[in-house]
Amino acid sequence: MNIINKIAGKTLYGIARLISIVLDTIIALVETMVMIISSIARGFVVLIGMGGCLFLLLFAGPLGVALLLNPTVLLTIAFFIIAPILGTKFISYLKYIRYVTTEYLFDRASYLIDGKSYQFETFDEYKKKYKRMQDEKRRKRQEENRARQERKWEERFRQWNTHQNSQRSNWGYGSEQAYVNPTNEFKTKYEKSCNLLEVGYSEDQYQIKLAYRKKAKRYHPDINKSPDATEKFQQVNEAYEFLSDGNIERYKSIV
Repeated sequence: MNIINKIAGKTLYGIARLISIVLDTIIALVETMVMIISSIARGFVVLIGMGGCLFLLLFAGPLGVALLLNPTVLLTIAFFIIAPILGTKFISYLKYIRYVTTEYLFDRASYLIDGKSYQFETFDEYKKKYKRMQDEKRRKRQEENRARQERKWEERFRQWNTHQNSQRSNWGYGSEQAYVNPTNEFKTKYEKSCNLLEVGYSEDQYQIKLAYRKKAKRYHPDINKSPDATEKFQQVNEAYEFLSDGNIERYKSIV
């Protein structure tokens, strides 16, 4: 019986490895295709930017109208816009399938070969673990972005203060580099972020986090299927990332 279990376990392990290799290959191919399509699309946008007036005149005339109404042209434009978006979602889905399926099969193979207990009893629990892992990755990335936002504004205010001190100590001499007071821009961004999360300007981090979770849940693309849900979700994340402890204290010191 043990020999049969070991053979079955090794067979299962081989199947899991094969699935992993196949899916890794598909993921790599799709990632390469998305990268190439995105690069071509960006290059075309840069080309339009470089010859903006020429392209504007071209598309404003009869030839431009005829080109824009051509089904082939329309399909090509739609392809370069939609393909990177769908491709990215497809890659995420393939990674999800690869992890859940192979982890499940590897666990069963280990049980048959070595008698090790399963990590989880049901397939759904592996799905939940993957989602928890992704949530943790998003949380860490979000915390890194919050710290980066805080450092960015700290540096801008530091440069401005250094410039002001330099101007006072060298009165009458012009500065080679022009600095702009970031206070108004900071206040505007702070208040817009609070408005987006629907919190008061004097709220603390706890209240901001509660409001963020409520908004993020409302606009999460997995829950909200409206066309602008992804964009709204991104805006909510960016607002929360900006409203760090350091930026909250900075706003309170300014007003």
